[in-house]
Amino acid sequence: METINMADMQNRIENVFQDKNKEKLTIYFTAGYPRLNDTTTILQALDEADVDIIEIGIPYSDPLADGPTIQETSMKALANGMNIQKLFEQLKDLRTITQKPVFLMGYCNNVLKYGTEAFCQKCEEVGVDGLILPDMPMNEYQIQFKPYFEKYNLKNVFLITPKTSEERIRTIDDQNGGFIYMVSSSATTGGSWEDSPERLAYLQRIKSMNLTTPQMVGFGIADYSALQLVNQYTDGAIVGSAFLRNLNPENLQSSIKQFVENIRTPK
Repeated sequence: METINMADMQNRIENVFQDKNKEKLTIYFTAGYPRLNDTTTILQALDEADVDIIEIGIPYSDPLADGPTIQETSMKALANGMNIQKLFEQLKDLRTITQKPVFLMGYCNNVLKYGTEAFCQKCEEVGVDGLILPDMPMNEYQIQFKPYFEKYNLKNVFLITPKTSEERIRTIDDQNGGFIYMVSSSATTGGSWEDSPERLAYLQRIKSMNLTTPQMVGFGIADYSALQLVNQYTDGAIVGSAFLRNLNPENLQSSIKQFVENIRTPK
């Protein structure tokens, strides 16, 4: 297994956000979907398509923040035999496949069941840059998780919504996470994107706060116009459900290349 350079982990994230002229794109996919061993194939295809950040979903039987598409892919992945141990086995050569920042997205129970320190240590070992745990309470993070995150050089990502208070946003900004995940609405993932006055006000509000942590917008980003809009106000967009819906198991790499090209091409 390749030895992981800790400075490289930090630089991968920082380098993404230094280029202010490029519209940043994060792609989410569910590990073990559409087939158990497709994880590394999708990773390589996303690297070749030059996405900026890769987010790998850990399948979970009770995903609170996920819409129908991701729930369906999680159930399929679990049925395929995906679990955390299998995922770490698949990621053992991660840094020979891509030098893009890679985040794992799951739930606190995923980590607790595996063992918090063992999980974080394994993430560092394979070269994962950080974690996104939507159900992570701030107090629990600071007391139980943060010491291990810091020990194993992992960046945490907190989620905010249009209803999140300025006080909490400032607290999140102070945590020095990889980025702040801006949920575009209070709904679950996979909804349609509308350039509504409320969403525009949300983007403007966060931009006006001059946060030090980069922000990326997710939930409902499905086309170039949405990607372009959120990049005007934030540091990038996260696409998950739309990507998963467009995966073609019979021509996986080609469908990934085409999707990324389409979402980055003005219509």
